Amino acid sequence: MSVRGRFAAWRWPGIAFFRLRLFFRGVFLLLALATVAIALSVLQDEKELSHRSYRQGFAKTMGQVAAQLRHPAGQLALLNPPGPAASAATAFPGAVHPLVLPFSALDFDDHNKVEQAVEMAGCTRQYPDDAALCVALGSNPWAGGFVYVVGHAPGPPPVAHRTGDHDLSLSTRLRVDVALRGRRYAWIAPFEPEPATAVNVVRGRLTGFALDDDGAVLPRPVRDFRGWLWQGGPCTDGGKDVATCARRAFFSVRLPVEVLHEDVVASPHPAWPPADMNRIDVRAQWLAPGDGAPLFDSARAGATAPFSLSDLSAQLLPGETLQLRRIDGRTSAPLATIKGAPPPAEPASSWMPQAVNDFLGYAVRGLLRRLPIEDEDVPIEDTETIRTAAGSYELHGYGDERSANRALAQVATRVSWFVVAMLVALALAWGAIEWTIIRRITMLTKRSRAATAAVAEDASASSKWSALDIADLRSPDELGVLASNLAELLQRVDESMQRERLRAEREKDQWMAVGHEIMSPLQSLIALHGAPDDASRRYILRMQQAIRVLYGSASPSEAFETTTLQLATLELDAFCAAVAANAPHAGIADVVYDGPGEPVVVRADEYSLEDVVTHVLQNAQRHRRPGTRITLRLRADEARATLELHNDGDAIRPELIDRIFEYGVSGEDDDGAADANADRTAPQRGQGLFVAKTYMAKMGGTITAENVAGGVRFVLTLPRA
Repeated sequence: MSVRGRFAAWRWPGIAFFRLRLFFRGVFLLLALATVAIALSVLQDEKELSHRSYRQGFAKTMGQVAAQLRHPAGQLALLNPPGPAASAATAFPGAVHPLVLPFSALDFDDHNKVEQAVEMAGCTRQYPDDAALCVALGSNPWAGGFVYVVGHAPGPPPVAHRTGDHDLSLSTRLRVDVALRGRRYAWIAPFEPEPATAVNVVRGRLTGFALDDDGAVLPRPVRDFRGWLWQGGPCTDGGKDVATCARRAFFSVRLPVEVLHEDVVASPHPAWPPADMNRIDVRAQWLAPGDGAPLFDSARAGATAPFSLSDLSAQLLPGETLQLRRIDGRTSAPLATIKGAPPPAEPASSWMPQAVNDFLGYAVRGLLRRLPIEDEDVPIEDTETIRTAAGSYELHGYGDERSANRALAQVATRVSWFVVAMLVALALAWGAIEWTIIRRITMLTKRSRAATAAVAEDASASSKWSALDIADLRSPDELGVLASNLAELLQRVDESMQRERLRAEREKDQWMAVGHEIMSPLQSLIALHGAPDDASRRYILRMQQAIRVLYGSASPSEAFETTTLQLATLELDAFCAAVAANAPHAGIADVVYDGPGEPVVVRADEYSLEDVVTHVLQNAQRHRRPGTRITLRLRADEARATLELHNDGDAIRPELIDRIFEYGVSGEDDDGAADANADRTAPQRGQGLFVAKTYMAKMGGTITAENVAGGVRFVLTLPRA
């Protein structure tokens, strides 16, 4: 093949060759880009909607907070802003600190009014078992500097204190302890009944007796200590007799604290509320007769504190801030700063690695920050004014767009898995097509081009037509069928080429066979006409030369196998004697015949049998020792005639004893023990013994070889006629 032809076979195919591959890959790439573009577009729209909704929600939150602060409970929180943390060391465990009420004072003598006031103000601490307690101060210092203790708890009917009875433990009583600025106050107020104003209602006073430092009860009641107890309503313990069952008892007490009273009267403009309110410790206990456990104790665990400004943080989103300022006409003093609680940790996924979820969330949040929207740079702020009887306040709120992004990111992170799953599905589909179609097409193309190039380089080489390996491309689909058909077509072409090559070789072998069979009689003719002055010598030598030219390099096995013999009766004893006599003329000397001396008739083809014996004699001639004889012995019985040919020489190798009659197997002695008169120019192709066995089989006989003492014996058998 020329260099130009090889270059044309291997030149780069061009863009058109890859058009199908580029089309498939381009389609999947466009699908992936479209998926990402749709996801980004939806994410940007959702971000814009989320920010608009967040601004509206922040304005609504500001309105709700302002409305809540305008309520008496909110005013209570405004009057009691978060201050410095109280010391952990209190005068007694479970101490309660008083709050400033949005009212100047409480009408503690009226059950309905005082209960309505504390519920509206929201100053009560809620305890388990339907108990509550409110410890408060009036907003007006000129109300006398009293501490109000108002609460309720379920209990049995109270036991009244008898007049003149100095043992207060025999009655139901209320004990209140107050600690302030290193001073402690303690009162114990037994229940003294009064006529009830309603049916099934117990009503009475709580007369306060002060306790000294040793806990002893002073004999005279405190004049400014005022208290009332009301018990009524349904039974709380499941009983039916209201006279004996436990019911809700409501108490209202005004405590005269001298330290606070001194602060009020010491200055015409007293500072109110006191700066150390969060260090005023109050404890209230509702005691049953005796020294048993109290019916109610303000130190009981599980109490819920009243509403405060710090509770507003629960209404704020992470990042949002509220600032409260009191407006007094001259300055705007900061009151409190409230921030939303930090964002909670995202719940761990039950099916996804946390590291992957965190990375995806981080990527989504970063993407959200970079998506532009309208009015993104406008600050998110709002201001509300709270006007109360105690003064005016300004509420200023600051929003944080990260809260909107954070909430959207949590949703987008979960939704992004669908986008990722879609992209993965596209990638898998792409990979599947690449692996099952494009890869196989590429492999089939490369292998077919390689097979084409190999055939183009050497079309006569064996197996070039079937060089296409498609073992890994076979499948029941169209591409596999196409590859299989192409490989089968090339295989058939290769088989046709092989058959054509074998047919040519057989034709050559047939000519070789003709030359091989003609050489034997020509050997005899050259012996008869070998004299230099014989005119036939020259032509016989020319015929031998022509036959040697035709006598090639392969055996014509099929030619001999298809030969048809003409069988007839043959007297074998005379035939063998004639063959032995003519052997020297064929170049085989010292052939001795040993016969029975009587006729032995068989059915055979005379000329074919002569060829058989001649081939065996020639084989014995090549392998006998110099100077030894070849014995030809005939024996017969009623059924068969046996002809034995024995020569003295080397034995046949055991691995060849059963193969010397096969076509192409030569038993020529490697030691060079052939007769000197043999034609050494004729190649030994392992054809003679194959011809002998083939002809003997066609005549109904057999031929075998065996190693005997001192040589080899060939045994030919033929059936008797």
